Amino acid sequence: MQIGFIGLGIMGRPMALNLKKAGHEILVPERATLTAEIRAAATVLADATAVARAAEVVILMLPDTPDVEQVLFGANGVADGLAAGKLVIDMSSIDPLATKRFAERIAGLGCHYLDAPVSGGEVGATQATLTIMVGGPEAAFRRAEPLFAAMGKSITHIGAENGAGQICKVANQIVVALNIEAVAEALLFASRAGADPARVRAALLGGFAASRVLEVHGQRMLDHSFAPGFRVRLHQKDLNLALSAARQLGLALPNTASAQQLFSAVVAHGGADRDHAAMLEALEGLAAHKVHAPG
Repeated sequence: MQIGFIGLGIMGRPMALNLKKAGHEILVPERATLTAEIRAAATVLADATAVARAAEVVILMLPDTPDVEQVLFGANGVADGLAAGKLVIDMSSIDPLATKRFAERIAGLGCHYLDAPVSGGEVGATQATLTIMVGGPEAAFRRAEPLFAAMGKSITHIGAENGAGQICKVANQIVVALNIEAVAEALLFASRAGADPARVRAALLGGFAASRVLEVHGQRMLDHSFAPGFRVRLHQKDLNLALSAARQLGLALPNTASAQQLFSAVVAHGGADRDHAAMLEALEGLAAHKVHAPG
């Protein structure tokens, strides 16, 4: 299948390469930032319009809502190259309400639209083990399912309405942020109280407190190694979506707001592009204590 792929960053690059490994032809728009690996693996076309014109399916993996809107509907955008029957899949994490509007505009061109945000970070993208949450018509989901299987391991059709996948991703980001906060507080408490946080983590991994966040980000925290898998500023963006939607729905999300404030503290100290596990450093600052082994 000829697949247009737009958004070849930390996540998009390995996702596109996994589609290539699965036997698909990858089409990408010209960008100065294209790596030699992508240039060797893909067909490079002039712009997003040319990609959409040549592809059967167009996949987007972009940072935020305005980026998706620009790529879809801006000058030399995807919409200008679409023909009836083509499928657009947005795998970015963006505003669910905007997603519904974008889907309506694409449907007006006689095309199909799925929102399919992912979880699993750079490791999941590289290993093709992403969790993929999909909103949109059943027939379009079935058409895209083999593509999702080349990029992910857990694939769930959340609902037939566009935006359902984005709603699920916002819920996911709430859970992940609060888990990061819980793990950071637990390790900080253990360290400050005089226990070895590495041994505490090892013990917790054997019990009911075990989680992927404790496993992966707990180790990042022990090592104070925050090279980005998922950047603080992107998690901030997702929690902004959660808190904005909560206001519209009349919901209180107090712990989500707390996590967002801790991310804001990380950003204030220059950490916007660090891994979201760096939330630990905001808590360390409040405690005037750094997580470390005793002695």
